[in-house]
Amino acid sequence: MLKYEVQNKRICISLAGDFVGYDFPEEKEKLYSLLNSASGLFISAKNLKNWDSTLLVILYQLVKQAQEKHIGVEFEDVPENLEHLVHLALKVDRKPSLPSSEKGSYLENLGEWGWNIYSSLHRAFSFGGKVLSSFRRLFQGAAVMRGVDFLFALEGCSYKAVGIMSLVSFMIGLILAFVGAVQLKTFGAQIYVASLVAIGMTRIMGAIMAGVIMSGRTGASYAATIGTMQVNEEIDALKTMGIPTMDFLVLPRMLSLMITMPLLTIWADFMGMFGGAFVGVVMLDISPQEYWKYSIEAMNLSNFMVGIFHGFVFGIIIALCGCYYGINCGRNADSVGVATTKAVVSAIVLMIVATGIITMLFEVLGI
Repeated sequence: MLKYEVQNKRICISLAGDFVGYDFPEEKEKLYSLLNSASGLFISAKNLKNWDSTLLVILYQLVKQAQEKHIGVEFEDVPENLEHLVHLALKVDRKPSLPSSEKGSYLENLGEWGWNIYSSLHRAFSFGGKVLSSFRRLFQGAAVMRGVDFLFALEGCSYKAVGIMSLVSFMIGLILAFVGAVQLKTFGAQIYVASLVAIGMTRIMGAIMAGVIMSGRTGASYAATIGTMQVNEEIDALKTMGIPTMDFLVLPRMLSLMITMPLLTIWADFMGMFGGAFVGVVMLDISPQEYWKYSIEAMNLSNFMVGIFHGFVFGIIIALCGCYYGINCGRNADSVGVATTKAVVSAIVLMIVATGIITMLFEVLGI
C-alpha cells in the first residue's frame, strides 16, 4: 500500500505491505503532479513486504522527475537491492542525445577532402609496392607461399567459374547478334552478324564479361575471406609469427587470377560466338558452315591477343581490389560487408577505366 502526505512542501511517501502487480494510474499521476511544487522527497519502506518491478518503476519515475526539478531525495529503510536498482536505472541514459556535428568552413572541408584522397592514394600505392616486393621475393625463391594455398585459389577461379561464365557469355553473344541483325537485315547483310559477334567478343566483350563475372564472384570472395580473417585477428597472428601477409594471402590469389583470367576470356569468346551462331543459324536462316566461315575470317590474331591482354590486366585489377579491401577491413561484421561491396565496385570501375586507356593506346599504336 502506498501512502503519502505533504509536510511543508516536502512529500513523504510510506511503503507498506505488498507491491506485486501494483497499478493505480490515477494515484500515480496525482503523486507525480505534486512534485511540481515540492521542495523535497522522502521515501520510507519500514513495513514493506513483497515487491516486484511495478514498485521499481514508480520509484524510478519519482526519483527521475525529482532530479530533473533539482529536488532532494532521501531513502529510509528501503531494501538495499531496491535502492540499488533505482540508482542503476538512473545511471543509464535510455535515450542518448546525438553528438552535435559542427560544420567547418569551406576551406576546412576542402582540406579534409583533399587529405582523405591523399591518404587513400598513399595506402593504395603502398599496397601496390608491397605486392611488387612480394613478386620479387617469389622470383628470387624467397616468398613465404604454400603451394596448397595457390592450388586452392586456382581451383576457386578456374573450372568452378566455367558454368556461370558459359551461361553469361552465351547470352551476351546472343544479344550482340540480335542487336546487329536489326540493322544488318535492312541492308540484306545479316550474314555479317557472324563477323560482328566474332570481332566484338574476341577483342573486348569476352574479356569485359569475364572481368565483371569474376569481380562479383572471386573478387568479392577474396575481400570477404581476408576481411573475416582481419575480424578474427588471424592476420595479426600471422604478423606475430613473422609470416609476410602479402606472400601468404595476396600472392597466391594474384597468381591464380593472372593465370586463369586469360583462359576464361578465351572460353567467354567462344561461348559468345556460339550464342551468336544460335541466333544466326536458328533465326536468320544462315547455314552453320557459312556462319563459321565468316566468323573465322573475321577473327585475327591481333583481336584475339588484345582480348587476352585485357583479361590479364583485369585479373590483376580484380585480385588487387579484393585483397586490398580485405587487408584494410575493419574489426566488425559490417566492415566485411562494406569491404566486399567496395572491392566489387572498385574492380568494375577500374576495369572500365583500364579498357578506355588500353583501347586508346592500341588505337594510337594501330593494333
